[in-house]
Amino acid sequence: MSVFISTFFSAGPGKSDKYNFGETRVIQMQDIEKTLSDIKGRLHKKISHPYLAENVSVPDIDEDKLLLLVSMLGQMDLDAARIENYTITTMLIQVALDTHEIVRNSLPEEDPLSNKDRQLMVLAGDYYSGLYYRQLAKSGDIGVIKTLAEGIKEINENKITVYQQDADGIDKLMKSIKKIESALFEKLSDYFHSSEWKVVAPNLLFIKRLINEKNAFVQSGSSIVFDVLKRLSFPRADQTITDEQNKYLMLICDRYIEFSKSLIETALNKMPMLNSLLDARMKLLLSQHHSMAKICVEEG
Repeated sequence: MSVFISTFFSAGPGKSDKYNFGETRVIQMQDIEKTLSDIKGRLHKKISHPYLAENVSVPDIDEDKLLLLVSMLGQMDLDAARIENYTITTMLIQVALDTHEIVRNSLPEEDPLSNKDRQLMVLAGDYYSGLYYRQLAKSGDIGVIKTLAEGIKEINENKITVYQQDADGIDKLMKSIKKIESALFEKLSDYFHSSEWKVVAPNLLFIKRLINEKNAFVQSGSSIVFDVLKRLSFPRADQTITDEQNKYLMLICDRYIEFSKSLIETALNKMPMLNSLLDARMKLLLSQHHSMAKICVEEG
């Protein structure tokens, strides 16, 4: 966490103006570093289990989603206790989903897991899911329980669409990817009646996912999203496609990234403030995107 925090505070607002989100006012939140550190510490404590610790690796906590949750809920007129409770609950769900994802995506020939390892990973995912229910049950907040349950349902439905390659079009594929990454955030935004956060959080997470998919595709020639894109774009092609076809797939991905960036900019102009940590992280993330369209122009 220390590297994560120091990186974004050192970047700071105003150090890079490559991405200027309109007239959005940026404020320093003096306690956000401590808030994030405290919540992450409590998360680690909750997901720690002696037996699991001896047999499976401790799951990673997505620090971007953690930062987004704290920033978003911090604008919902909630007290500190509720912000912490909803953040920990949502992140416990995310950890459970990510743990089950490891089992789903580990193929014997690529990343072999023994039967015992698989069973333990499933058990760990179920254990983290149980922690989520316990966390919310203590608060007695039925509304948020129902809201997050709807988000989990949407995530699982869209994972089926993607992993079974049921998407019958590129737009449907991209919508499913966005839902997988951000359904929990969308549901919370709806619950707290925040139309701007419903745009900013999902599109930022969608961009991050597409950047990661592009990187995986460039490095290995394969990724979950690009494998489906390939099938949809070149249904008659064999496993190997040409360089021009590769560039076409990258261009498709870039168009969705650029469109999401435009949606974020528009929504940010309507928001009263951002904390400096999130502002710096957004700029850093978006600066990682190198449009294939721009590369093609430069090479041409």
